[in-house]
Amino acid sequence: MSASTHIVKSYDEDLRRLREMIARMGGLAERQVADAADALIRRDSDLAAEVVTRDLALDAMERDVEQFCVRLLALRQPMAEDLRLIIACMKISQDLERIGDYARNGAKRAIVIAAQPALGSLNGFQRMAELVQENLKGAIDALVDNDHAKADEVWGNDEPIDGIYNGIFREMLTFMMEDPRNITAATHLLFIAKNLERIGDHATNIAERVHFAVLGEPLTEERPKADVSASAVVNPPG
Repeated sequence: MSASTHIVKSYDEDLRRLREMIARMGGLAERQVADAADALIRRDSDLAAEVVTRDLALDAMERDVEQFCVRLLALRQPMAEDLRLIIACMKISQDLERIGDYARNGAKRAIVIAAQPALGSLNGFQRMAELVQENLKGAIDALVDNDHAKADEVWGNDEPIDGIYNGIFREMLTFMMEDPRNITAATHLLFIAKNLERIGDHATNIAERVHFAVLGEPLTEERPKADVSASAVVNPPG
């Protein structure tokens, strides 16, 4: 889908540039998530340290987007779809900055885990990270393409991520109950899994913002969720 065009061509150029800024920021956020997951799976402390350092770039991008949006609001006095787009981009940049924070936190924990004995399979973490990246990319693509249908698709795809998180949650608690020596690694892994789950939530937040920016109406349905960790009961091994 294509957005409307304006008589003042420089205005169209500004809006195009804004989408490009979000796309670049989204690309870096995706890379941060991917590299943090790779660092965990490969027990690569050097890569994890790079993820931590690169987070400063995402912070700077958020400030740039905010300043650009404020300038557009002041100079262009946008209305209707343009106003919704600019406000959405400002909020999406905040979502992406938070995603970067979660990736950085996961990378820091991956460094600790790399120094601990290996604990179980990390396949669930790898799959969870892949799904999160797919949703994040889909949400950013939906913004760039002004595509509410793509945004709606991403919005409905969060449940499998929650399902994997629930499995990891129970598995890590079981490891901790089986042997207290597992507590350090399992606790950090639990936090990493929660970070990925929250990144998934931010991807669906972005999708919701795109839906509203394009159509001017919020999603009225309740978001599909399957995170039951708050009420999970784990019985000690017999």
